[in-house]
Amino acid sequence: MTILPTQFDGQSIRRVYDEDTETWWFSVIDVVQVLTQQPDYQTARKYWNKLKERLSKEGSESVTNCHRLKLPAADFKNYLTDVATAETLLRLVQSIPSPKAEPIKLWLAKVGYERMQEMADPALSLDRARQTWQQHGRSDKWIQQRMTGQETRNKLTDFWREHDIKEGSEFAILTNIIHQEWSGVSVAEHKDMKGLKSQHLRDHMSEAELIFTALAELSTRQIAENVDATGMTQNKTAAQAGGRIARQARHQLESQTGKSVVSGSNYLPLTAKKVIKAPRKA
Repeated sequence: MTILPTQFDGQSIRRVYDEDTETWWFSVIDVVQVLTQQPDYQTARKYWNKLKERLSKEGSESVTNCHRLKLPAADFKNYLTDVATAETLLRLVQSIPSPKAEPIKLWLAKVGYERMQEMADPALSLDRARQTWQQHGRSDKWIQQRMTGQETRNKLTDFWREHDIKEGSEFAILTNIIHQEWSGVSVAEHKDMKGLKSQHLRDHMSEAELIFTALAELSTRQIAENVDATGMTQNKTAAQAGGRIARQARHQLESQTGKSVVSGSNYLPLTAKKVIKAPRKA
């Protein structure tokens, strides 16, 4: 996941983009703080806790649809925070009387519109991503490989959408199957090896890891297309087969170089580094 703070009327609202499920998650407390026009964060948090309790008693699905993710706070530490999609937030806004209600609705709609623009013209999102990676010091070679891999990923997820795979949990399940097959570790285990928390795994992959991920996803899509895989059962089979093709290629490369492709290397700032576990052989 990629954390991208944004601004509304001078107020910072933390948001997270989950590339695997292609979903924006917004900090609920940050939005509540804007709506209540409360400068004190802790007061806004207490307001949200009381509202959440009332809505839960009323059986509101808005609370049920909220999740908890670790987001950076003012002290630069990460804390579990309630997050929600733009759709869920639009419902929550209706429960808070505020002169900021309509402006925040328009702002959330604008965020959704920007995403639709990117879907219609992927070059927009790629340009934004390129600028971000350049600011983080990535090489042009790495950026090109990251973008090529993302294009391969997008073609796969487009196929899934058209063949009865639900965005969100089912995307994540298939993604994990592919990753486990080619790398020998799950997405969560690979992130742990790299010392990642809320950061997106692909943004911290080496060139080789990006290439093998792309090979696995390309193979998965072509196998799925060949049999017109529909639904989870058939696409799981394609995911396993596609991942195995990349795993075989990884083993061949490792036998020639004597080096593991799957590594604990990352692009975290030095202050965020931790002791990395050795990769597990597969």
